[in-house]
Amino acid sequence: MEPEILYEDKEVLVINKPAGLIVHGDGKTKPARNATPASTASHTNAGWHNVAGGEKTLVDWVLAKYPKIKEVGEPGRSANGEIIYRPGVVHRLDRETTGAMIIAKTQKSFENLKAQFKDHLIIKKYEAFVYGEIKKDNGSIDRPIGRSAKDFRMWSAQRGARGEMREAITNYKVISRGNGYSLLEVMPKTGRTHQIRVHFKAISYPLVGDSLYAPNRENSLGLKRLALHSKSVTFTDLKGKSHEVVAPYPEDFKEAIKLLSQ
Repeated sequence: MEPEILYEDKEVLVINKPAGLIVHGDGKTKPARNATPASTASHTNAGWHNVAGGEKTLVDWVLAKYPKIKEVGEPGRSANGEIIYRPGVVHRLDRETTGAMIIAKTQKSFENLKAQFKDHLIIKKYEAFVYGEIKKDNGSIDRPIGRSAKDFRMWSAQRGARGEMREAITNYKVISRGNGYSLLEVMPKTGRTHQIRVHFKAISYPLVGDSLYAPNRENSLGLKRLALHSKSVTFTDLKGKSHEVVAPYPEDFKEAIKLLSQ
Protein backbone atom coordinates (compact mmCIF):
# COMPACT_ATOMS: atom_id res chain seq x y z
CA MET A 1 0.00 0.00 0.00
CA GLU A 2 2.85 2.35 -0.87
CA PRO A 3 2.44 5.28 -3.30
CA GLU A 4 4.14 5.08 -6.69
CA ILE A 5 5.95 8.16 -8.03
CA LEU A 6 4.61 9.02 -11.49
CA TYR A 7 6.37 12.36 -12.02
CA GLU A 8 8.89 14.42 -10.08
CA ASP A 9 10.95 17.57 -10.46
CA LYS A 10 12.34 20.12 -7.99
CA GLU A 11 8.94 21.72 -7.44
CA VAL A 12 6.27 19.06 -7.88
CA LEU A 13 5.61 15.41 -7.15
CA VAL A 14 2.75 13.42 -8.70
CA ILE A 15 2.01 10.09 -7.06
CA ASN A 16 -0.28 7.17 -7.78
CA LYS A 17 -2.25 6.76 -4.56
CA PRO A 18 -3.25 3.20 -3.68
CA ALA A 19 -6.69 2.27 -2.37
CA GLY A 20 -7.08 2.26 1.42
CA LEU A 21 -4.52 4.99 2.10
CA ILE A 22 -5.87 8.19 3.67
CA VAL A 23 -4.17 11.45 2.74
CA HIS A 24 -3.79 12.79 6.27
CA GLY A 25 -5.27 12.32 9.71
CA ASP A 26 -8.22 14.37 10.88
CA GLY A 27 -7.50 14.33 14.58
CA LYS A 28 -9.98 11.48 15.07
CA THR A 29 -7.99 8.55 13.72
CA LYS A 30 -5.00 7.44 15.75
CA PRO A 31 -1.89 8.88 14.05
CA ALA A 32 1.21 6.86 13.30
CA ARG A 33 4.33 7.60 15.33
CA ASN A 34 7.92 8.26 14.31
CA ALA A 35 6.87 9.20 10.79
CA THR A 36 9.78 11.57 10.16
CA PRO A 37 13.23 10.01 9.88
CA ALA A 38 16.60 11.64 10.30
CA SER A 39 17.56 13.93 7.41
CA THR A 40 20.12 11.37 6.25
CA ALA A 41 17.21 9.10 5.31
CA SER A 42 15.34 11.76 3.34
CA HIS A 43 15.24 9.77 0.11
CA THR A 44 14.71 6.28 1.48
CA ASN A 45 11.54 4.57 2.59
CA ALA A 46 13.01 3.50 5.92
CA GLY A 47 10.95 6.02 7.88
CA TRP A 48 7.74 5.00 6.15
CA HIS A 49 8.20 1.29 6.85
CA ASN A 50 9.30 1.90 10.43
CA VAL A 51 6.34 4.08 11.40
CA ALA A 52 5.02 2.68 14.67
CA GLY A 53 1.41 2.30 15.75
CA GLY A 54 -1.73 3.98 14.47
CA GLU A 55 -2.69 4.27 10.80
CA LYS A 56 -0.15 5.21 8.16
CA THR A 57 -1.15 8.11 5.93
CA LEU A 58 0.11 9.62 2.70
CA VAL A 59 1.48 12.48 4.79
CA ASP A 60 3.59 9.97 6.77
CA TRP A 61 5.04 8.72 3.50
CA VAL A 62 5.76 12.28 2.30
CA LEU A 63 7.44 13.24 5.59
CA ALA A 64 9.54 10.08 5.59
CA LYS A 65 10.75 10.61 2.03
CA TYR A 66 10.86 14.43 1.90
CA PRO A 67 11.25 15.72 5.51
CA LYS A 68 12.33 19.18 4.27
CA ILE A 69 8.83 19.95 2.94
CA LYS A 70 7.11 19.46 6.31
CA GLU A 71 5.92 23.06 6.50
CA VAL A 72 5.05 23.51 2.81
CA GLY A 73 1.39 24.31 2.35
CA GLU A 74 -1.24 25.14 4.95
CA PRO A 75 -1.28 23.10 8.18
CA GLY A 76 -4.68 22.50 9.73
CA ARG A 77 -5.86 21.95 13.29
CA SER A 78 -7.72 19.06 14.85
CA ALA A 79 -10.82 19.46 17.00
CA ASN A 80 -8.62 19.62 20.11
CA GLY A 81 -6.33 22.25 18.64
CA GLU A 82 -3.41 20.07 17.60
CA ILE A 83 -1.59 21.03 14.39
CA ILE A 84 -2.20 18.63 11.50
CA TYR A 85 0.64 18.88 9.00
CA ARG A 86 -0.35 18.58 5.35
CA PRO A 87 3.02 18.91 3.58
CA GLY A 88 2.46 19.97 -0.01
CA VAL A 89 -1.14 18.73 -0.07
CA VAL A 90 -3.05 20.88 -2.57
CA HIS A 91 -5.99 18.51 -3.10
CA ARG A 92 -7.16 15.18 -1.72
CA LEU A 93 -8.51 11.85 -2.85
CA ASP A 94 -10.88 9.77 -0.74
CA ARG A 95 -9.44 6.81 1.13
CA GLU A 96 -10.62 4.24 -1.43
CA THR A 97 -9.94 6.34 -4.53
CA THR A 98 -6.80 5.46 -6.47
CA GLY A 99 -4.69 7.38 -8.94
CA ALA A 100 -2.91 10.61 -9.74
CA MET A 101 -2.47 13.18 -6.98
CA ILE A 102 -0.22 16.25 -6.92
CA ILE A 103 2.11 17.17 -4.04
CA ALA A 104 3.91 20.54 -3.97
CA LYS A 105 7.55 20.38 -2.85
CA THR A 106 8.04 24.14 -2.32
CA GLN A 107 5.81 26.93 -1.04
CA LYS A 108 6.00 28.76 -4.40
CA SER A 109 4.80 25.63 -6.15
CA PHE A 110 2.03 25.18 -3.57
CA GLU A 111 0.76 28.72 -4.14
CA ASN A 112 0.96 28.25 -7.93
CA LEU A 113 -1.03 25.01 -7.84
CA LYS A 114 -3.50 26.34 -5.30
CA ALA A 115 -4.24 29.30 -7.59
CA GLN A 116 -4.76 26.95 -10.55
CA PHE A 117 -7.22 24.84 -8.56
CA LYS A 118 -9.07 27.98 -7.44
CA ASP A 119 -9.36 29.19 -11.05
CA HIS A 120 -10.36 25.71 -12.31
CA LEU A 121 -7.25 25.51 -14.51
CA ILE A 122 -6.15 22.08 -13.28
CA ILE A 123 -7.62 19.40 -15.55
CA LYS A 124 -8.56 16.27 -13.60
CA LYS A 125 -9.89 13.19 -15.35
CA TYR A 126 -11.31 10.29 -13.39
CA GLU A 127 -12.68 6.93 -14.44
CA ALA A 128 -15.55 5.38 -12.55
CA PHE A 129 -17.87 2.39 -12.69
CA VAL A 130 -21.51 3.19 -11.98
CA TYR A 131 -24.59 1.04 -11.50
CA GLY A 132 -26.80 1.12 -14.58
CA GLU A 133 -26.20 1.63 -18.29
CA ILE A 134 -26.30 5.36 -18.98
CA LYS A 135 -28.10 6.02 -22.27
CA LYS A 136 -26.42 9.32 -23.18
CA ASP A 137 -22.87 9.02 -24.52
CA ASN A 138 -21.92 12.19 -22.66
CA GLY A 139 -23.47 14.72 -20.37
CA SER A 140 -23.04 17.36 -17.70
CA ILE A 141 -24.42 17.35 -14.16
CA ASP A 142 -24.98 20.90 -12.91
CA ARG A 143 -26.38 20.61 -9.41
CA PRO A 144 -25.36 22.58 -6.32
CA ILE A 145 -24.22 20.53 -3.34
CA GLY A 146 -25.12 20.98 0.32
CA ARG A 147 -25.07 18.89 3.48
CA SER A 148 -27.25 15.80 3.71
CA ALA A 149 -30.12 16.18 6.13
CA LYS A 150 -30.00 12.53 7.15
CA ASP A 151 -26.30 11.80 7.74
CA PHE A 152 -23.55 14.22 8.82
CA ARG A 153 -20.97 12.22 6.81
CA MET A 154 -22.83 12.75 3.55
CA TRP A 155 -23.42 15.53 1.06
CA SER A 156 -26.38 15.93 -1.25
CA ALA A 157 -27.33 17.40 -4.63
CA GLN A 158 -31.00 16.55 -4.15
CA ARG A 159 -34.04 18.06 -2.48
CA GLY A 160 -33.73 18.36 1.26
CA ALA A 161 -30.04 19.27 1.31
CA ARG A 162 -29.29 21.77 4.04
CA GLY A 163 -26.83 24.57 4.69
CA GLU A 164 -25.03 26.54 2.01
CA MET A 165 -25.61 25.16 -1.49
CA ARG A 166 -22.38 25.45 -3.44
CA GLU A 167 -22.07 25.36 -7.23
CA ALA A 168 -20.91 22.00 -8.58
CA ILE A 169 -20.49 20.86 -12.19
CA THR A 170 -19.41 17.42 -13.37
CA ASN A 171 -18.95 16.48 -17.04
CA TYR A 172 -18.78 12.88 -18.19
CA LYS A 173 -18.65 10.59 -21.19
CA VAL A 174 -19.36 6.88 -21.44
CA ILE A 175 -16.36 4.70 -22.24
CA SER A 176 -18.28 1.41 -22.29
CA ARG A 177 -21.48 -0.24 -21.07
CA GLY A 178 -22.51 -3.77 -20.29
CA ASN A 179 -24.11 -6.19 -17.83
CA GLY A 180 -25.95 -3.39 -16.03
CA TYR A 181 -22.93 -1.10 -15.52
CA SER A 182 -21.22 1.84 -17.21
CA LEU A 183 -17.54 2.80 -17.24
CA LEU A 184 -17.22 6.57 -17.41
CA GLU A 185 -14.61 9.23 -17.92
CA VAL A 186 -15.50 11.95 -15.42
CA MET A 187 -14.25 15.53 -15.52
CA PRO A 188 -15.31 17.63 -12.52
CA LYS A 189 -15.21 21.37 -13.16
CA THR A 190 -15.46 22.16 -9.46
CA GLY A 191 -13.94 20.43 -6.47
CA ARG A 192 -16.63 19.86 -3.84
CA THR A 193 -16.28 17.13 -1.22
CA HIS A 194 -17.57 13.80 -2.59
CA GLN A 195 -18.69 15.66 -5.73
CA ILE A 196 -18.50 12.76 -8.20
CA ARG A 197 -20.16 10.35 -5.78
CA VAL A 198 -22.91 12.81 -4.88
CA HIS A 199 -23.67 13.86 -8.46
CA PHE A 200 -24.04 10.35 -9.84
CA LYS A 201 -26.14 9.37 -6.84
CA ALA A 202 -28.39 12.35 -7.63
CA ILE A 203 -29.05 11.14 -11.20
CA SER A 204 -29.66 7.55 -10.00
CA TYR A 205 -26.37 6.07 -11.25
CA PRO A 206 -24.36 5.73 -8.01
CA LEU A 207 -20.76 4.58 -8.06
CA VAL A 208 -20.11 0.88 -7.71
CA GLY A 209 -18.76 -0.09 -4.29
CA ASP A 210 -19.79 3.16 -2.61
CA SER A 211 -20.63 2.04 0.92
CA LEU A 212 -21.81 5.53 1.91
CA TYR A 213 -23.99 6.58 -1.03
CA ALA A 214 -25.00 3.14 -2.37
CA PRO A 215 -24.86 0.82 0.65
CA ASN A 216 -25.75 -2.86 0.51
CA ARG A 217 -25.60 -3.03 -3.28
CA GLU A 218 -23.80 -6.05 -4.66
CA ASN A 219 -21.72 -5.92 -7.81
CA SER A 220 -20.46 -8.58 -10.17
CA LEU A 221 -17.32 -6.69 -11.19
CA GLY A 222 -15.21 -8.01 -8.33
CA LEU A 223 -14.60 -4.53 -6.89
CA LYS A 224 -14.33 -4.48 -3.10
CA ARG A 225 -14.03 -0.71 -2.77
CA LEU A 226 -15.21 2.56 -4.30
CA ALA A 227 -14.86 2.24 -8.09
CA LEU A 228 -13.13 5.57 -8.68
CA HIS A 229 -9.69 6.13 -10.21
CA SER A 230 -7.94 9.47 -10.75
CA LYS A 231 -6.74 8.70 -14.27
CA SER A 232 -4.82 11.88 -15.06
CA VAL A 233 -4.02 15.37 -13.89
CA THR A 234 -2.79 18.29 -16.00
CA PHE A 235 -1.12 21.31 -14.42
CA THR A 236 1.22 24.18 -15.30
CA ASP A 237 4.58 24.51 -13.54
CA LEU A 238 6.28 27.71 -12.36
CA LYS A 239 7.92 28.16 -15.78
CA GLY A 240 4.56 28.01 -17.55
CA LYS A 241 5.03 24.51 -18.97
CA SER A 242 2.02 22.20 -19.00
CA HIS A 243 2.31 18.63 -17.72
CA GLU A 244 -0.20 15.79 -18.08
CA VAL A 245 0.49 12.84 -15.78
CA VAL A 246 -1.41 9.59 -16.27
CA ALA A 247 -1.87 6.94 -13.57
CA PRO A 248 -2.08 3.29 -14.67
CA TYR A 249 -5.10 1.25 -13.65
CA PRO A 250 -4.90 -0.72 -10.41
CA GLU A 251 -5.38 -4.46 -10.80
CA ASP A 252 -9.02 -4.46 -9.61
CA PHE A 253 -9.94 -1.91 -12.29
CA LYS A 254 -8.26 -4.00 -14.98
CA GLU A 255 -10.26 -7.05 -13.90
CA ALA A 256 -13.52 -5.07 -13.74
CA ILE A 257 -12.99 -3.77 -17.29
CA LYS A 258 -12.63 -7.36 -18.51
CA LEU A 259 -15.79 -8.43 -16.67
CA LEU A 260 -17.77 -5.49 -18.06
CA SER A 261 -17.39 -6.78 -21.61
CA GLN A 262 -18.15 -10.44 -20.88
